[in-house]
Amino acid sequence: MTQTVGRFAPSPTGPLHLGSLVAAVGSWLFARGAGGRWLVRMEDLDTPRVVPGSADDILGALRRYGLEWDGEVAVQSQRIALYEAALMELRAKRLVFDCACSRADLQRAASAPVGAEPVYPGTCRNGLQGRSARAIRFRVPDQTIAFDDLLRGHIEEHLPAGSGDFVIKRADGVFAYQLAVVVDDAAQGVTQVVRGGDLLTSTPRQIALQRALGYPTPAYAHLPLVTNPDGSKLGKRDGALPLPSLDDRRVAETLSEALRILGMEVEPSEPRTMLDQASSLRASQASRM
Repeated sequence: MTQTVGRFAPSPTGPLHLGSLVAAVGSWLFARGAGGRWLVRMEDLDTPRVVPGSADDILGALRRYGLEWDGEVAVQSQRIALYEAALMELRAKRLVFDCACSRADLQRAASAPVGAEPVYPGTCRNGLQGRSARAIRFRVPDQTIAFDDLLRGHIEEHLPAGSGDFVIKRADGVFAYQLAVVVDDAAQGVTQVVRGGDLLTSTPRQIALQRALGYPTPAYAHLPLVTNPDGSKLGKRDGALPLPSLDDRRVAETLSEALRILGMEVEPSEPRTMLDQASSLRASQASRM
């Protein structure tokens, strides 16, 4: 039987908050509950948003909350050659094309609400029409991608209608999340991706890339989001408070809250004791599935 390999992949754009702790604990529990390995990867490709020192702060917080990882921490900015190789393979297969469209162009051409991600209308699919290339897009197949989410059940999306041809290398030269995460998961042998529900819409695109590159598709589970009082996602950009890390009582209470959000009632105590209890609960749940 293949060993389960899970991962937590934060962006070092600020300290961990409750929402990111829920994602970390959830992925840790799924992996450890299956007797597997748990990896940590820093997704730092979006360099304008990277906050110096935050990667070390994130790793320190994980340790403080009892979340020890296996092996070395992977850092995306040190893995550019892998993404270049994947792009070359996709180009050789004629599965990518250069695109001259700006975000404003797409908002004008598409029927998406202002601020929403528009479905790409295929403007540059057959050539740039004399304009200069900006981004590189993946040529999505005319397929419906289906998968069974471990928490949310059966999910389907028709790619042309759901996303259209999506960006895999941005106009500023940065490799996009969709390609980088697929290459990294395959290179690290990840078999299980447990992450926040806000990334559910990315999964069909990533499965399409996995198939195009001949990679295996991991199992997916998308966790409940931690939200603000208005129902919006709790995030760093919204001023989410960093996790307490110095006060033992507050650390235990915060970890207990994260576990409660994940559906596990564990009384506050020493973090590793709480995680061990939750891991046993998760293993028991998995055995009944």
